[in-house]
Amino acid sequence: MPQSVAKAQLTAGLKRLVEWMQRIYFGRVEGLPVRCGQPVFDPPPRIVREIRLGGERGPHPMLNSEDFVLRSEVQQLFAEMERIGEGMILLIEVRYGLPARMVFEEEMK
Repeated sequence: MPQSVAKAQLTAGLKRLVEWMQRIYFGRVEGLPVRCGQPVFDPPPRIVREIRLGGERGPHPMLNSEDFVLRSEVQQLFAEMERIGEGMILLIEVRYGLPARMVFEEEMK
């Protein structure tokens, strides 16, 4: 992915995933299919939210912004999804509305 990718440049599916992560703030997205490098929401993935007691709670302040430059973590997640092409993301760990870790199934050839 090129540097300085903005939300407005994303496909509808990638925008939806960004907004979900911003809403979750702390938690996980589990069981997200990827087809042609894009997230698939049917069937919907499982969302697990964490509440940080005594700490910040979401959603992310940029949730309602129509456009902004994506952080490098988000761009890296999307680049990995594109590289995977077809498969299943078992887990996206979300911290402060950003992807922090990804676990996926991969068929070795």
